[in-house]
Amino acid sequence: MHKKTLFAASFCYAALPNVALALTPLETVVVTATKEAQQRGDLAESVQVFDAATISAISPSHPSEVLNRAAGVHINNLGGEGHMTAIRQPITTRGVYLYLEDGVPTRPSGFFNHNALYEVNIPQSGMLEVVKGPGTALYGSDAIGGMINAISKAPPSEARYTVNLEAGSDGWRRGLLSAGNSNDEQGFLVSINWTENEGYSDAADYSRGSLSGRWDISASDKLQLKTLLSYSNIDQNSVSSLEAYDYRHHGDKNLYQGGTAFREVESLRLSSEFALTLSEQSLLTLTPYYRDNSMDMAPSWMVSYDPNVLASEFQSYGLLNKFRHSLNDKVTVISGLDLDYTPASYQETAISHSLNGDIYTGYVVLDHKNYDFKATQTSVSPYLQIDAEASEQLKISLGLRYDYFTIAYRDQLPSNNPYSVFIPQLNRPVNHLRPDNQTARFEEWSPKLGVVYQLNDQHNSYFNYRHAFSIPSAGTLFRSGSTANSDDLQPIKANSTELGLRGQATDWLYYELAAYRMQIKDDLVTVIDGFTRNVYNAGKTTHQGVELSLQGQINAAWHYSLAYTRTSQRYDSFSYTCCFPSQNIDVSGNEVGKAPKTIANMTLSYSPHTLPGLRLEAEWSHMGGYYTDETNNGRYDGHDLYNLRINYQINEAVEIYARLQNITDVLYSSYTNSQVGDADISYRTGQPRSVYTGIKLVF
Repeated sequence: MHKKTLFAASFCYAALPNVALALTPLETVVVTATKEAQQRGDLAESVQVFDAATISAISPSHPSEVLNRAAGVHINNLGGEGHMTAIRQPITTRGVYLYLEDGVPTRPSGFFNHNALYEVNIPQSGMLEVVKGPGTALYGSDAIGGMINAISKAPPSEARYTVNLEAGSDGWRRGLLSAGNSNDEQGFLVSINWTENEGYSDAADYSRGSLSGRWDISASDKLQLKTLLSYSNIDQNSVSSLEAYDYRHHGDKNLYQGGTAFREVESLRLSSEFALTLSEQSLLTLTPYYRDNSMDMAPSWMVSYDPNVLASEFQSYGLLNKFRHSLNDKVTVISGLDLDYTPASYQETAISHSLNGDIYTGYVVLDHKNYDFKATQTSVSPYLQIDAEASEQLKISLGLRYDYFTIAYRDQLPSNNPYSVFIPQLNRPVNHLRPDNQTARFEEWSPKLGVVYQLNDQHNSYFNYRHAFSIPSAGTLFRSGSTANSDDLQPIKANSTELGLRGQATDWLYYELAAYRMQIKDDLVTVIDGFTRNVYNAGKTTHQGVELSLQGQINAAWHYSLAYTRTSQRYDSFSYTCCFPSQNIDVSGNEVGKAPKTIANMTLSYSPHTLPGLRLEAEWSHMGGYYTDETNNGRYDGHDLYNLRINYQINEAVEIYARLQNITDVLYSSYTNSQVGDADISYRTGQPRSVYTGIKLVF
């Protein structure tokens, strides 16, 4: 057996080489769509790829620094590695995105966390793929706006050790360490990410420790195994929003002091992929996995109306089964069955804060438990996809997926436990409704259609129609708060169509143009009226837009990339009852709140031939304006940021680099919102001018 055999099982993640740069041509190899290596030009979808070299050159301190280079993608920075995502959707905390690690969801459906990319070791990933819009039949709940798949780095072919040390503004310190080796039968890679940061706001400390391991085994010419271990421990103090005066004059102010708003997260994932080649036509892939996730938190967004501390945890036991069979040279059938069993628990206790002016300085725990429940979720999801080559120019893909969920909810509190508690801080009681014990059930059929037409050797077009959905989270269903009948909430449903054109126009211009239209039914809206928080299935929305990606090598020294997006997102039929006194809010015809009209990113890099190893890059990042709530009464005008990166490869073993972010030190808000009926707008201060330097050593 030879080393090439170990990493040559070309149909599974275990064998995937690091081959794709951001915005590369049609021949780029991608894997997310079918969990097997395919050329990008064969897929009826818009997918953006960042390879290990690109990730390393960017050296992202936050996921946004790499992902925002993709057209149609905006990840904001909420401090630490906290974030919200906007991909064909507004900037939102809703579960309309699917985060994956080597094709395995990092969290089960119904347990979405908008910050969940901090549980993925982005800076040491081997590749990132961003699929915009709903996924193929291989993916179920949450894959509405898009999917982000972090693909692990393959073990090196020989012993290799790397040390990457960084220091920067606001007490930034990071060490990225890795070690790996391979022989004829197996290979391994272990990576460690240790990060500490004081934050650019007051009392915004953040620390992270991550361990990533990958072990590849070539058991035979027909059986390849890949085992992944991912562990993260995250400790983060939350950062408050600010009203206009403080935002403009005291941007580093944080209302949450003395540990009054925090999160402590521990995340463990383990999976093993068994790829068995049954014949030249057939491949069977089985991926059992395990997750263990826990979080202790004092929710920052609830301090003013329902202060509490909580502890939540879940374990997942799952199996991804996939069988691919080629009927002939032109027709391939992919069938599969995804199984997931996730028992979870949630405990919440009321607290009351002490304040000094508008600063929260501490809290006392009250003798009242708001919630204590268990929720066990089981999902069974069979799917079928047929890929056919109708002619030399035409490829067609048909898919169908069925998802069935049960969530068994059991209240652990005694029936006489009061539903309300008096909060001294608020000088009023707060209600905590609790549903009756029950088993919630959801099911959804999701048809998929994709067509790719090859115009010539350099250009092709595609069309897709995809249905997608997202079930309500266990917390939304059963942590009712003041929402009556929260257990009646229904899944968000989406129907999406997309038309794309892409190709190599000249040696210096690769382009990709995508136009999409997505209609969403039973969209969820969360309303905070100052005293209560309510969640509704409020109606229908339409999201449409155009995404343009350009890239080129101008000459041997100069390279550029451009990503531009223009969107229109509106409420078609959208109304709910809220506020005091009670009133009906009908925003039909308005623009969706927190939905930027334009998003853009441009880079220009220079690598002089007179100084080999040197690379300079300038970056422009643009966020367009948007309304701050559903009524369109408040508005944020957007912002433009400029960044600079310098990398110098001294030799094969040593690289030094620096990055300067927000060169002009512009004041901007990473998230701006307002509550219906409240004229005040809240701003989340963005990162000021910051400098980072680092050294990378390879042994």
